[in-house]
Amino acid sequence: MENIMKNFDTTQFENLFFGPARAFASLNLDFTEKLVNTQLEASKSYAEANMNQVRALLNVRDAEGLRTYMESQQKVAKDLTERMKGDAEKVVALQQDFVTKSQKLTEENTKQATAAAAKATRQA
Repeated sequence: MENIMKNFDTTQFENLFFGPARAFASLNLDFTEKLVNTQLEASKSYAEANMNQVRALLNVRDAEGLRTYMESQQKVAKDLTERMKGDAEKVVALQQDFVTKSQKLTEENTKQATAAAAKATRQA
């Protein structure tokens, strides 16, 4: 046991613990940043659509204007539905990318840890 402790240097500690933890934290941060940006873009788009609808409603002056406004609501609803679908697809793609990268990172770190453990065992 004492030999293992003597041979265990900071490089091994970095490779086994800090490096993988840092890589996973970086991956998490990148994912969170992309997700937040996607949500902010979507929120901005929805807010703009709402503001445009309120402005259009405020410009209604007569029955014909109201009819035109009401007819335009179908297009607005369709556009927002398409936007929501696209935003949901973006989030799903981000999550799938995160899962794929997490699995790859885990596999790489497991291989490194196994190799380091085998090396430490041989040295002991």
